[in-house]
Amino acid sequence: MKPKIREFIFQELIFVANPDQFSDDDDLLEAGLDSMGIMRLIMFIEDNFGVTLPDEEIDPDNVQTLNALEKWILRHKK
Repeated sequence: MKPKIREFIFQELIFVANPDQFSDDDDLLEAGLDSMGIMRLIMFIEDNFGVTLPDEEIDPDNVQTLNALEKWILRHKK
């Protein structure tokens, strides 16, 4: 799951020189993930992983890192 999300983020939402050097705990928001990117990311996750992420949980703590995203998804995966 995380490799697919990582690929989407770095191909579609954030442009960094060396995405391979971006760790799973590095800050996606500082790297350039904005509110529109977060919405696109959530739609991508919901479409690809069969999970619904509640709007009221869209919070920096849940989208700040790849690890945080994974935890948030796993909490809602059936």
